[in-house]
Amino acid sequence: MSAILDEFIAFLDPRVTGQIQGTAKLAITGEGTVMLDSAGARQASQDEAADVTLAASEQVFRAILSGDQNPAMAYMSGKLKVDGSLQRALKVSAILTA
Repeated sequence: MSAILDEFIAFLDPRVTGQIQGTAKLAITGEGTVMLDSAGARQASQDEAADVTLAASEQVFRAILSGDQNPAMAYMSGKLKVDGSLQRALKVSAILTA
């Protein structure tokens, strides 16, 4: 596992544990995939199923997590791709930016 994935998992685990209903996957371009569910954050395989997948570069995810990038604006500008329910993606984004 890459150091970047380790860092994202360590940061996201306490934020998502017990907060997310269902599953969400963050596909970090060139780095790998992080699965988020009520149990927390963990590394996932690319083909593991999730209710919603958010895909972006490491820089975009870092900006979203730090509050420097609004997730909705990132989506509208094409920096953040969503596969699955847009409503669920917004709920996940709210948890990530809390």
